[in-house]
Amino acid sequence: MTESATATSTPVVSIKPVTLQAPGRGEDLRVKVTAPAIGQGLPIIVFSHGFGSSMDGYGPLADFWAAHGFVVVQPTHLDSRALSVPTADPRTPRFWRFRVEDMKRILDRLELLETGVPHLAGRLDRSRIAAAGHSFGGQTAGNLLGLRVLDPDTGSGEDLSDSRITAGVLLATAGRGGAGLTPFAVENFPYLNPSFADMTTPALVVAGDRDDSPLTVRGPDWMADPYHLSPGGKSLLTLFGAEHSLGGIAGYEARETTDENPGRVALIQRLTTAYLRHALGIDGSGWTRARKELAQSADPLGSIESR
Repeated sequence: MTESATATSTPVVSIKPVTLQAPGRGEDLRVKVTAPAIGQGLPIIVFSHGFGSSMDGYGPLADFWAAHGFVVVQPTHLDSRALSVPTADPRTPRFWRFRVEDMKRILDRLELLETGVPHLAGRLDRSRIAAAGHSFGGQTAGNLLGLRVLDPDTGSGEDLSDSRITAGVLLATAGRGGAGLTPFAVENFPYLNPSFADMTTPALVVAGDRDDSPLTVRGPDWMADPYHLSPGGKSLLTLFGAEHSLGGIAGYEARETTDENPGRVALIQRLTTAYLRHALGIDGSGWTRARKELAQSADPLGSIESR
């Protein structure tokens, strides 16, 4: 796929940490902001990291998105290894909920973030905001799109969607709970019981066809549930040969990458950028062109379907 599928890249700047007061959280919220050095009317991506990671991860995505016109805001959630919150901490069962609150707190404090980052004030387009996330972060982003975490006893789930979010990218995101979970997952991760029935916001779901998670008995197909079980207006990018790190999106030379593949990461960079430009109403031609190029590739790294 050629660079023509996305906008021309520009230099980027990153600022960290920007600290947001968070009463009741036990820790103030620390975020990293990565932005184009130039440009006006910049759309926003709020990115949720995977379990244990932090705002310092996912450079291959954050840097690329910023170089192509997005302001990327990355919180450090309470489950991050950087915070060392003990397993016995009373907040632990609600980590999933604190994550959603972190993302909403960022949206509530965009003005503070603008003033806290040099040369960013007045450059944001607050009408174009996307939520993205990897693994546990994919569920967090999904909550803002309409995904509901069901109570295992009552079967009910609270609507935590946010109308300020108008598009999403869910990378290697857990599927349906219940009988699809391993006993380990049932015992340790009760929040892995999502319903996608109300996830109406447009989204690109990215799944690896070799992402065989220890949390499910269903195999890699589990990661496609956010696409198949949600209302229409979704696209699914299936990556051939990809495991949970999808080729290395978690960081440059990250130790958790088990399937390092720079070409696969480059494909994700370009396709997610083209998709978000399309879904946020910036430019639809790049997404159309990117899909066509992938379909016509002699040795494709993946496939795309939409509904």
